[in-house]
Amino acid sequence: MEQKINYQKKMEQELDMLAAEGKIPRLLLHSCCAPCSSYVLEYLSSYFDITIFYYNPNITEEEEYRKRAAEQQRLIREMPLARPAGFLEGNYEPEAFYAMAKGLEEIPEGGARCFGCYRLRLEAAAQAASAGGFDYFTTTLSISPMKNAARLNEIGKELAEIYGTPYLFSDFKKRGGYQRSIQLSAEYGLYRQNYCGCEFSKNRIV
Repeated sequence: MEQKINYQKKMEQELDMLAAEGKIPRLLLHSCCAPCSSYVLEYLSSYFDITIFYYNPNITEEEEYRKRAAEQQRLIREMPLARPAGFLEGNYEPEAFYAMAKGLEEIPEGGARCFGCYRLRLEAAAQAASAGGFDYFTTTLSISPMKNAARLNEIGKELAEIYGTPYLFSDFKKRGGYQRSIQLSAEYGLYRQNYCGCEFSKNRIV
């Protein structure tokens, strides 16, 4: 039986190493939304010079996409962090999501379509991290109890090998991370949507 990997522990080991070396690397942090990024920013800003990468073609309604992007930028402005965070917005291209999802429309949430969406967003982050000379890239997605952290980390590792920028392994929901994100969302009055972004996840709650 394959041993389950503790990705939170792997990240803590990496952070301890960076602290011991006195390094402050540059991290490109893919973010799905402000609420999910809140705890991650609070946690990691002591260790990294962070730039938020907002690339979410799965959000298939442009008004919703723009609202979440604006909330992300507001949080960065208003939240006191150990180091200020930057913001980089990718292209809004829902057609890329639909092309990925073709043939997977009937797959239940949490299956192959979602895994394809993880890869779509993480690959854009890996490409941007490589082009921008970042030291690491990762994503806020693992903070959600609805997301498969093991699959996210497997994809991140694979893309790190392809694009040459190390992936910061993570499982941000651990150690009360998800609960802290809820607290911070309330503290900053963040818009907290009740679906991931695509029409399939939205239909699930109707």
